[in-house]
Amino acid sequence: MKTLTIALSATALAFSGAALADHHKGGEHMPMGDVTRAQAQQLAESRFDKMDANKDGMLNEADRAARQAAMFDRIDTDRNGAISRAEFEAHHAQMREHRGDRMAKKGEHHRGMRDGMMGKMDGPVSKQAFVDRALGMFDRADANKDGTVTQAERKAMRDSVRQQWQARKAAGQQG
Repeated sequence: MKTLTIALSATALAFSGAALADHHKGGEHMPMGDVTRAQAQQLAESRFDKMDANKDGMLNEADRAARQAAMFDRIDTDRNGAISRAEFEAHHAQMREHRGDRMAKKGEHHRGMRDGMMGKMDGPVSKQAFVDRALGMFDRADANKDGTVTQAERKAMRDSVRQQWQARKAAGQQG
């Protein structure tokens, strides 16, 4: 359950701050500026719907397997059931180009989170739980509680999460 909580926290942080500017191939666009709570909720709902491959209202291993199969199919351009070194390198070059375009538009460097952000799921996740987690992260990022997360609040939250992660990592290496 700890893995799921961490994965949901990362997902919610992405939504609360709308840190991603653009998703691959016609995906949703997230605002780069200030984000209201209503926008964060809409983005979380939209992302859940996109990740719920079998449309059963739950995120589970079946959805993850479907996303992985779709990713494999996108990379396996010659449809022979195997990914060659050339296909692998072409995919990564395309991802670097896309990431570069997105970052050039944003004017900053960051890591994006896409479908893999759910990580290893310990059990199914309902849409309500997914959205509630995103809104919880939004509320924690909204330092002045005005219903809008600014770029400065988003950065402060990212920095805080990064520091917590580094502290846990350091503690794990010492033990």
